[in-house]
Amino acid sequence: MIAQRARSWAVVLAAGEGSRLHGLTRNSRGVVVPKQFCSLQGGPSLLQEAIQRSLAVAPLQRVCTVVAAQHRHWWQRMLSYLPEQNIIAQPHNRGTAHGILLPLLRIAAQDPDAVVMFLPSDHYIADEGVFAAALRQAATLASMDESSLYLLGTEPDQADPELGYIVPTSRSREVPSPVLRFVEKPTPDAAMALLEQGGLWNVFVLAASVRTLLGLFRETLPGTLDAMEHLNGHAMENMYRNLPTVDFSRDILQGREERLQVICVPQCGWTDLGTPPRVASTLQRLEEIRVGPARRANPSVHLNLAAQYEWLQQRAAAEPSFARSDSRA
Repeated sequence: MIAQRARSWAVVLAAGEGSRLHGLTRNSRGVVVPKQFCSLQGGPSLLQEAIQRSLAVAPLQRVCTVVAAQHRHWWQRMLSYLPEQNIIAQPHNRGTAHGILLPLLRIAAQDPDAVVMFLPSDHYIADEGVFAAALRQAATLASMDESSLYLLGTEPDQADPELGYIVPTSRSREVPSPVLRFVEKPTPDAAMALLEQGGLWNVFVLAASVRTLLGLFRETLPGTLDAMEHLNGHAMENMYRNLPTVDFSRDILQGREERLQVICVPQCGWTDLGTPPRVASTLQRLEEIRVGPARRANPSVHLNLAAQYEWLQQRAAAEPSFARSDSRA
């Protein structure tokens, strides 16, 4: 485990705009705060919680985060405890594939033998211990097997048509399984069928060696990879301006299922926080299980999604026209 951890890096992806939550993440000055810089109930931001989660597989010196240059106002102070070179700012958002390739090249230049874990920054997990065990398992397997990419998929607790699914050849908790196919946002009936087939929720967590990932990019985006290896500063900004938007799951992984292995994560209260209904259901679940007085947070630290949601509910009850306009946002 010590040898594996010495090779492990973690990258937290935090460059998105969170556009589907803009109705919830607008602060008192009318400024939209990207969701990764908000807290769920007060306390750390979602980004800070994701960085803490990543420490299950890598020491802080090997934890990087990908952010957007235009979000500097939010992340600069928030990430002051990270090594400066580990904060990787993209000039423009050009999809998750480029958001993965840029830090991958930075890590490869320092540590070509590295194993890298990529994690999103907008998730909530009730049982972090269960999830941390799966992260460690993925990192260990990736360090021993440079021919495969290891994904995490969690056992669903309902047929949710708003999530992505991974269909494995078998749903074993003991060993990883090859991937049959991906299904993104199925119909309600299709989501129910996927559960019956052993489908797992795709949590968008990936572990693989640097060499394996760079080989995949060399097959799919060879020109971009070669150009990005040797650019920085203004040259990088100019290059990003002309890059197409490329989705890692759809454009890089899909069609290469034979290289993928999925680790089945037992139900651990995982959810993404990508839409207002998912934020609302998460907050309602937390309220149902909360014991003791409500948690109080300093509102000046991070925008509190729980407080924002409560305020919107109160305003919608008082102003029906506001509720209708908010539902169209």
